[in-house]
Amino acid sequence: MAKKNTNNFKKEKYEERLLNEINGLLRSGTNDVRLARVSVTKVELSPDYGYATVSWDTYDSGTRGDAKVAIESATGRIRSELAKVLEVRHVPALTFIYDNQFEEEKKIMDLINRERDLQTKE
Repeated sequence: MAKKNTNNFKKEKYEERLLNEINGLLRSGTNDVRLARVSVTKVELSPDYGYATVSWDTYDSGTRGDAKVAIESATGRIRSELAKVLEVRHVPALTFIYDNQFEEEKKIMDLINRERDLQTKE
C-alpha cells in the first residue's frame, strides 16, 4: 500500500486556508470598495512556503484595473492580517496575479454557442 505524501497534503491544506482567509479579508477586512467584487481563485505556495502566488479575478472585468491597484496597495495589510489570523511564525510573501479563466471560459462558450446556432440554421 502506497504511503500518502503528507507534505503535499499539508501544502494543499495551507494553500486552501490562505485562499479562504484572503477571500474573507477582501470581503470584510478592508474598507476599499474596489475590492468588494474581487475573488481569489487559487493560491500556489513555493516549496519552502516563503512565497505565495495568489490568483484573483473580479466579477466585473471593467473594474479590473481599479481592482489591481487596490490589491497592490493592500498587499502589506493583507499579509499583516494573515499573520494575526493564521497564528504562524512566517506568512509567505504575497504576489497577486490576475486570473482570466472566466473571461476565457466565456469566449469558449460564445464560440460553442455560435457554432451551435450555425448548425441549427443549416
